[in-house]
Order: sequence, then C-alpha cells, then structure tokens
Amino acid sequence: MSQNEMILVLDFGGQYNQLIARRVRECQVYCEVHPHTLGLEKIKAMAPKGIILTGGPNSVYKEDAAVCPSELFALGIPVLGICYGAQLMTHLLGGKVTPAPVSEYGNTKISVTAASPLFEGTASDFVGWMSHTDYIAELPPGFKVTAKTQACPVAAMENAAQKLYALQFHPEVAHTEGGALMLKNFVRQVCGAAGDWRMDSFVETTVAELRERVGSGKVLCALSGGVDSSVAAALLSKAIGRQLYSVFVDHGLLRQDEGDQVAAVFGDGGVFDLNFIRVNAAERFYAKLQGITEPEKKRKIIGEEFIRVFEEEAKKIGRVDFLVQGTIYPDVIESGLGKSAVIKSHHNVGGLPDHVDFKEIVEPLRLLFKDEVRQVGRTLGIPETLVNRQPFPGPGLGIRIIGEVTAEKVKIVQAADAIYREEMAKAGADKKLGQYFAALTNMRSVGVMGDGRTYDYAVALRAVETSDFMTAESAPLPWELLQTVTRRIVNEVKGVNRVLYDCTGKPPGTIEFE
Repeated sequence: MSQNEMILVLDFGGQYNQLIARRVRECQVYCEVHPHTLGLEKIKAMAPKGIILTGGPNSVYKEDAAVCPSELFALGIPVLGICYGAQLMTHLLGGKVTPAPVSEYGNTKISVTAASPLFEGTASDFVGWMSHTDYIAELPPGFKVTAKTQACPVAAMENAAQKLYALQFHPEVAHTEGGALMLKNFVRQVCGAAGDWRMDSFVETTVAELRERVGSGKVLCALSGGVDSSVAAALLSKAIGRQLYSVFVDHGLLRQDEGDQVAAVFGDGGVFDLNFIRVNAAERFYAKLQGITEPEKKRKIIGEEFIRVFEEEAKKIGRVDFLVQGTIYPDVIESGLGKSAVIKSHHNVGGLPDHVDFKEIVEPLRLLFKDEVRQVGRTLGIPETLVNRQPFPGPGLGIRIIGEVTAEKVKIVQAADAIYREEMAKAGADKKLGQYFAALTNMRSVGVMGDGRTYDYAVALRAVETSDFMTAESAPLPWELLQTVTRRIVNEVKGVNRVLYDCTGKPPGTIEFE
C-alpha cells in the first residue's frame, strides 16, 4: 500500500505488537507491520517516516535471538525500540543487556529523570506496563537515561542526535499512563509526521489499487453478511462494479433473519452495483458437521465447505480470477500467520483447504482493526444498521454451539440470541460494548416449569468491553437486564431451562464461546 507518510513497525513476535499499529493510526498516521526479517533495501524503498521495533519473547544475547540489520540505526530515520526492541537497540549499538536481578511484570511506577520529547506532556511519575526478565545494564555510546524504576535503571533512554529512542515498558497498552501520548510524541514530533491520514484516504488508495490489481478479471467475494465481508464487498463494488460476483452462502448458521437482511442491502434494489448470488446450503453444512464436537474441526469443516461452494458458484459464472475475503488484522494475528501462536483458525485465513481454484486471494482489510473497518463502511455509504452490526465469525453459530451442531440447536441459539440483542438495544446497554451474543452450552440440567420436570439446555450470555478485540473484559451488565433476558429466554425458547452469564475476560478466554 502506497502512502505519503508511513510508520514501519518491525515485528519481533511480542503479544502486543498489533496494538502499536493501532495507536499510531489513532494519531492519523498510516502504519504497517512487517516481520523483523524485512531486508534493509526494502525498508529503504518504503521510505518510512519512522520505525518502531516491537517487543518479543527472546533474549537478545542468545543465538536464536530475532535481530534486524544494525545498519538500520544509521539510516537517519527515527527509531523507537519497545521492550525487546529497546534491548536489541542496546545490544546492536554496543551496550549491554543481561538477565535482570529482579524481573518486572505488570503495573510499575516509572520516574522520568531527564527531559525527552517522548515524555512531553506526561507526568514525571507514572504507572507503566512492564514485561521483562532482561534489562539494559550498560548504555550504548551516545545514549542517556531518561526514565527509571526502582528495579530497572534504564526504563527509557535516547540518543537524540541520532533520533534513536527506547522504552523498556509498553506504551501501547492501556495500562501505561500517558502511553498513547508518548507514541504520538514520537510519531508527530520526532518523526515529523503531519497526521493527515484518514479513512477516506484508505478508501481512495485501496480502490485504485484494486482496480489495477484486478484489471478486467472477474472477482468472487465471500460475503458472510458480517461487517468485515460486507465492507470488503462494498470496496470491490466501488472499484470494479459488475466484475464482482458476491456469493452469500446461507449455511444455516446465521443469526435470526440475517439472510434476508443481507439480501436487502446487497441484492436487487440494494445500494451497491454488483452481482449478488444467494446460496441456501443449510442441509449441506449440517450433514458435514454431523458428529463433530471439537471447535477447531468445526471451523476447518465450515471453512472448507465455504470454499467448495464458492468454487462451484465460480464454475457457473465462468472464469473467476480472484477470491475476496473480509480478513481483518486480529484474524491474521490469531490465526498464527507469521510467528504468532495459533489461537483459532478462521475460515478466511486459517482454514483454507489445500487446493483453492482461484488465481489469487484478495484481502483488502487485512491491515485494519474492527473500528477502522466500520469507518471504511461509513465512508462507502453502507447503512448504519449493517455497519454497527455485532461482529459475527465466519463459521457462524457453529462455534457458538458447544458440541455437535444440529438444526434444533441452531433454532434454539438463534431465538435466544435475538431476545438478548433485542433487550440489550431496548435498555441502551449495547452502545459501549465490543461484542455480545448468546451461545448454547452442551450442558443439560434438571429444571421445573409449571408442575413438570424438565431436562433441557443451558444458554450462556456473553458481553465484552474491548477497543481492539485482542484483549477484552467481561461487561458488568445491570442485574435487572440479565433477569429480564433470562426470564424471556426460559419462557419463550423451547428446550432451554437455564441461563448463565460468562464473566471471563480475554485472556484467558477468547471472545467467542467455543
């Protein structure tokens, strides 16, 4: 992606790396994350305004340490090292990194000891998020200490003349007081970025790139009805119009009435110029899922069946050159691409079968976070009802049903989820939530309804607060609201006699209930 101003993030495998890109973009500056193995010539060709080295799990002095070229620091481009990145900068420039006498984890008091452009506007003492077992024991030549903690003599250092800065703590996480301002100071003041990147810039650039990449080819879009795939379809519609064939697979695992709602937006009479194809394939998916209980297997089966349906539709259309998917950045990270651990596979990034009958896969949103995707949707004119739709996984209710998937279970969770969403909206409790939904557990228990004994399922409600979907906290919903939802579900949904509320955050859980 070509941008006038760009901050390059070199990824060394840390768990918060994707948040750095998010924080930079919040400064209205475009940012890309690339592996630390990106060559020096490629870095020069990208001409970034600044470079950020991320955290990572290794020790810089060990043989298996992840490194970057030391010449990087002599390019005249401002560099900020964070945690492992700070230690790597130290190691490569002649300082010394050793095991710390005292490891630091979590909230730690940090004291600023010298003036620094990074700390302009921040408190002289603040709480920062530490996560390290090594520390900087000796500074590289030309550097000075700008912050410390009780156990860490170099919590921050810099060589202002060379535009090299380092923080042992993580400014990108919300736990660090003033951390976002520190990153903004680096990006806007040290790097001199103007901060004029907006979502309309992303749309304009992406549409132009898609036109050039696709040319006169035909494109098949995997439209699930969720926000991500809908925005991807809208982008392609703007770029290539009727060259786009948008296939909406109703796999019988959608939310209540969702299939008809999607058709109203993208089908005949809708707001976009494209070829809309709806495939009703519920029985086909149910048959494939029969007897399958393990969530990762369900994801893979649903993902492969999606691709098979697309291939079949492509053959009906004729030669199709590209498959478009609504992959977004958290999907890429959680699916274990690069060096990250696989948390779960997504049908659009991690569950593809070995053979896909298309020339290329196009993922125009893969560098964006969920809230950024919503901004793109608004810019493209997608109706607000769809833009604000609750996030929905590609495998659908198949992973919100614990155990085997059946038509009966799908109807139960659809009805329970519809009641939950209705009452949440009625109470205005949905405004600040990242995601909320009902899931069907595989637990059945004894209950009493009227004068009779029941032995039915338990529904679990989930609601989380999150800004990036990489971490989340369980939302403290009003007790009265939970009582209302519980009462309605038990009374109105046949086969349910118990409702539970999930209090688990992410980590240790995932946002989905599988």
